[in-house]
Amino acid sequence: MTDWLAELRPARNSSPLTEAAASPDPFSQFRAWLEDAYAAGVAQPNAMALSTVDADGAPDARIVLLKGFDAEGFVFYTHRTSHKGQQLERRKQAALTFWWDPLERQVRVRGRVEWTSDEDSDAYFSSRPRGSQLSAMVSPQSRVVTRDTLEQSLAELEASTAGQPLSRPRTWGGYRVVPTEFEFWQGRANRLHDRIHYHRDDHGWARTRLAP
Repeated sequence: MTDWLAELRPARNSSPLTEAAASPDPFSQFRAWLEDAYAAGVAQPNAMALSTVDADGAPDARIVLLKGFDAEGFVFYTHRTSHKGQQLERRKQAALTFWWDPLERQVRVRGRVEWTSDEDSDAYFSSRPRGSQLSAMVSPQSRVVTRDTLEQSLAELEASTAGQPLSRPRTWGGYRVVPTEFEFWQGRANRLHDRIHYHRDDHGWARTRLAP
């Protein structure tokens, strides 16, 4: 038994998150917290857990990187033939979770999922380092493979495309999570945490407080 796990009780002395302080617009609130996380030195403030459901209804989750957001939603990129791509094709809904430990903050987002445009996916692929482009082109993501096979495929593609621009694989592209719910969680002393929940209604975004 790892008895020490039960003894992990970090002190939480963070500032409160009140309804009055929270922005009426959850996207504005998210931007403010994301910028706070970046300023606080969080190594990858755009890292998020992407949660989906498989064909049997079982939950699945992995860490991906947020690559853009605006009032339309949160964008990430991946292989559309991967496990998560297939799951999102069957059930176009997902949840995102951000955790910024130094600030004792968590953000949860739930919503429907759609593909970004080919133009957006092409533009982002072109902006990636060449090594990342090559890796995306040779990886049959989520399939069984050996390391030697991957490295051989990469070496062959590097040699055959030397000095040439690379095109985005059609099986790789962007997804946008269009939120229907947000939750902003602020750690507080004695586990009496702040949780401000946003949901869409006929007038826009409504805010409520949830018990910790």
